[in-house]
Amino acid sequence: MARQLDEQITGRYPVGQRLRVLDVGAGQGTQALRLARAGHQVTALEQDATMLSVARQALAAEPEGIRSRVRLVEGDGHETGVHFLPGSFDVVLCHGVLMYVEEPDAMVAGLARMLAPGGLLSLLVRNADALAMRPGIGGDWTTTLASFDTTAYTNRLGLDVRADRLATLTATLAGIGAPLHAWYGVRVFTDTAADGAPVPPDVETLLAAEERAGRTDPYRQVAALLHLCGVRG
Repeated sequence: MARQLDEQITGRYPVGQRLRVLDVGAGQGTQALRLARAGHQVTALEQDATMLSVARQALAAEPEGIRSRVRLVEGDGHETGVHFLPGSFDVVLCHGVLMYVEEPDAMVAGLARMLAPGGLLSLLVRNADALAMRPGIGGDWTTTLASFDTTAYTNRLGLDVRADRLATLTATLAGIGAPLHAWYGVRVFTDTAADGAPVPPDVETLLAAEERAGRTDPYRQVAALLHLCGVRG
């Protein structure tokens, strides 16, 4: 996914340009720090105090030049209009957040308003059109059948959450003035890997296969996650 995001950024902006990035639901700050190391000015928005504390510790271990490029803000993704002015960012990330939002349209519209004209909105969501894949591969046929007609599922943390359909999000992005520019599948082959599984010796080959599948129909259509990139008009 990082490679896909970098591809979209480098395809839109001159090499070396310092971008203003907003990472909504930044978690432990992994993506924010990666982008700061690449030279960008990053604001990381996170509502969970524990996650924010971990991000602060990780940031404190970085060189001063990188620390100066990251701002950590405690807040919710619905509150972007409270913390920031419209058009303040070149790139807005919202990765792994929308599955916890019951009605995501208003939040996504708020994220789009944070973008300057031509800015990039990057969303990572659970793929509702492929919810039957994980239980089907695992042989849970009752859950498999139930998964075809719903966007609700239980994640690996045991939480009841929701997924998004590509067609629905495409319509949403068009309606808020940030139409879909590109989309990818994420975790096509590796979704059923156990948490904490050891890194295989051929991990580079595995990643290459995932990357290829994430860009190729019909494989990307059944990926566990979808990475959507919209561009502000």
